[in-house]
Amino acid sequence: MSAKVEVYSTNYCPYCRAAEQLLNSKGVDYQAYDVTHDRNKRDWLVQTTGRTTVPQIFIDGEPIGGFTDMQALDRQGKLNPMLGIS
Repeated sequence: MSAKVEVYSTNYCPYCRAAEQLLNSKGVDYQAYDVTHDRNKRDWLVQTTGRTTVPQIFIDGEPIGGFTDMQALDRQGKLNPMLGIS
């Protein structure tokens, strides 16, 4: 079973696009949230993750960090199992 993946991003963030490209390359469905002009959602992200940067990526409701964090998990061979793919 595949994981529920959420990506919170802004429309001007190259790391956000890179995160989406990595997920797309794996054929993973994800929900994208544009928080460019959503102060309430940005505040919620800071409270939830402790980070002020985007993207913020959640897998099954757990924050895993941003693009470089997800990329590191991928390089370590840990991302696919988290995503429920082989």
